[in-house]
Amino acid sequence: MRDTLVLNASYEPLTTVSLKRAVVLVLQDKAVVEHARPLGVVCGTGVSVPVPRVIRLRRYVRVPFRQRAPWSRRGVLIRDRHVCAYCGRRAATVDHLVPRSRGGADSWLNTVAACAEDNQRKADRTPEQAGMKLLRGPFEPTPAASLMMALGLRGGEADEFAPWFPAGAAA
Repeated sequence: MRDTLVLNASYEPLTTVSLKRAVVLVLQDKAVVEHARPLGVVCGTGVSVPVPRVIRLRRYVRVPFRQRAPWSRRGVLIRDRHVCAYCGRRAATVDHLVPRSRGGADSWLNTVAACAEDNQRKADRTPEQAGMKLLRGPFEPTPAASLMMALGLRGGEADEFAPWFPAGAAA
């Protein structure tokens, strides 16, 4: 579970990391805790660190400008909240709307989360050919929105991270 937001030294959101990785970065003095969980503390031999929700790197890391969020199977499942695009049940697989065997790409707009049963039923066909309707269509998240989705934020929880994201990032 990647539930800690990592900010660059300039306070721009970079990525998400696991709690363990975040604590290691803080203990190695590579990052500082910007926002912690209330009443949460990670204790070790002679040291205690507040449970970080947001950490900031002490040194600036140059990253190439990203206009688009990188596509990944994990990203599609997170984007669709692990809900099947065909039936609404729990999804564990990614389905290509235009199958890869027919030239379909691994892209945000060509993939949806699907349960194993619906993925097998659709097989090597388009949804129209299989007689299946999408409950919601695919979309391409912004880089900031993909970070917020990776944090698993729901409803009002996004307000906790609002200071570190541009306005409208959750949209």
